[in-house]
Amino acid sequence: MKDLRFDILCETVGPFAENSYFIVDPATREAVAIDPGDEPERLLRVVRTGGLKVRWILNTHGHLDHIGAVEALRAATGAPFHIHAADEPFVEAVAEQAAFFGLPPPPVPEIDGALEEGQELCFGEGPVRIKVFETPGHSPGSVTFDLGGVLFAGDVLFAGSIGRTDLPGGDLATLMRSIRAKLLVYPEATLVYPGHGPPTTIGEERRSNPFLVE
Repeated sequence: MKDLRFDILCETVGPFAENSYFIVDPATREAVAIDPGDEPERLLRVVRTGGLKVRWILNTHGHLDHIGAVEALRAATGAPFHIHAADEPFVEAVAEQAAFFGLPPPPVPEIDGALEEGQELCFGEGPVRIKVFETPGHSPGSVTFDLGGVLFAGDVLFAGSIGRTDLPGGDLATLMRSIRAKLLVYPEATLVYPGHGPPTTIGEERRSNPFLVE
């Protein structure tokens, strides 16, 4: 297991069992929220009980199950919300997304900034550095976050699977290029925290993922 300079808190929320993450600098309790997808009161309880100071809300993409608690968290903490510009239409259409699944619509999050390839964000002591990589295919604006060689890949790559591409804006060929060009280039021991399901490693997915084995 990689010796991490930060803590990873994961809450699996909502009807889609989505992984909402808080990346926490233990020295300062400054934190970044990644993909706060649902059950806002539960996520805010994590913030309160952990004494977290949320610096940013960063989303890997804009699908309903990843943005449902964004506005509540943003309003309660004052943290700005950043997402790739190509996925802004999904955020704006969150009510339509919810209706498609027969779910009540969450509040539409206000977007404070755009993520893009090569962008770097910092927080906490040290500091902790977050690098942004564009990994489209599951959605046009899907991104992956690299925190010192630990990847938060949203719905691009899962343990034993890959992101679905049958939703609007999805494209299988684009997704496979993203995975092979941006993720599989990392060392085998690289940890990957996905938007659903358990963590995995790049090596495990190279060896056993049926979508990636040659």
